[in-house]
Amino acid sequence: MDTQGKVWFVTGSSSGFGRCIVEEVIERGGCVVATARNPRSLEDLVARAPERVLAVRLDVTKPEEIRDAISSAVERFGGIDVLVNNAGYSVVGAVEETSDEELRAAFEALFFGAVAVTRAVLPLMRERRSGTIVQVSSVAGLVTYPGVGAYSAAKHALEGLSESLAKEVEPHGVRVLIVEPGMFRTKLLGPSFRLMPEIEGYAAMVGPMRAYAKQSDGQQPGDPAKAAKAIVDAVAASTSTLRLPLGPDAPAAIREKLARVKEDVDRTEQLALSTGF
Repeated sequence: MDTQGKVWFVTGSSSGFGRCIVEEVIERGGCVVATARNPRSLEDLVARAPERVLAVRLDVTKPEEIRDAISSAVERFGGIDVLVNNAGYSVVGAVEETSDEELRAAFEALFFGAVAVTRAVLPLMRERRSGTIVQVSSVAGLVTYPGVGAYSAAKHALEGLSESLAKEVEPHGVRVLIVEPGMFRTKLLGPSFRLMPEIEGYAAMVGPMRAYAKQSDGQQPGDPAKAAKAIVDAVAASTSTLRLPLGPDAPAAIREKLARVKEDVDRTEQLALSTGF
């Protein structure tokens, strides 16, 4: 799919991957609906190509704003070719340190919000029998570490749903791409970072993650501009790839996780087989 002339709808466009994706699409001649909770943060993007960029207010946890944003996109550009679910934030804290309120809030933004936007856009894509849904997940959507249980759980949920979705919408000409970034130099460890209250008993296990998150802001190895280019390239390629790991740290982390899963399956296979009637 050639990017030029296509309409992209990007959530969380004010910074990080979202902003970089919008910039890349503008550069390639595409049209973009750039969304953020504060549309003023998008004014410089609109100024780059006023006829091809629409800035819209969108908090993905608010259904009425989702409806309004998509209506604005259709009214301005006639439809949506590519949806990028990117909005979100990071959470660090042990499971016991994470309150129900914080856990539910993480799922609202990282999972339910993305699902709601996806469901709202799907009828448009099914009617046209074309479109791509890009779910910006994380390496944490497959790999877990102490202290990121809430974030990982929401991303795992998004990946599980997206795998099913990919099979459901393929006959309608719609494609799903799950992006799994490692550590990139975005604001995920800065303004988009929530640190849970500490319980002393978890200092040894979660303390290193807390320290890493604080010390790594601005030092992450991944370049979000290069990631945006890779994502737009992957969408334009229209291949059957479901997952797109990104970042120097991503492939090794994912392979290590898959190797551990394989070891468990191999180790317990005979026990599993013995439990049938």
